[in-house]
Amino acid sequence: MEIPASTPKNIDEYIATFPATTQALLEVLRATIKSAAPDAVEVISYQMPAFKLFGMLVYFAGYQHHIGFYPGASGVVAFAEDLKDYKTSKGTVQFPLNNALPIDLITKIVQFRATENTQKAEGKKKKK
Repeated sequence: MEIPASTPKNIDEYIATFPATTQALLEVLRATIKSAAPDAVEVISYQMPAFKLFGMLVYFAGYQHHIGFYPGASGVVAFAEDLKDYKTSKGTVQFPLNNALPIDLITKIVQFRATENTQKAEGKKKKK
């Protein structure tokens, strides 16, 4: 990963550190996440762009050969069949830079995570 010399203050600064083609993919991913979870807030966490909605929602990052998308373990497990064409690990998906991003799939995963986080937050409220 092209980790900046200093921690970026926001997602715009983070994206600006990448080559133009990678920047374009990162912007598409950012817009897709915003569209799928309009109430989520952009943050930088672990020197990566992330979105919060009742806790951490998803992270993403640029690398030399792929875009890393981090929906957590539940997001990867729930869509394992849809993600079979991508390299995955416990809470990570790698989208190769030379392929178009699977916008519909990313949207579904983000919406799933948003629902999951919202339900957890509502469950905590009920316990009080």
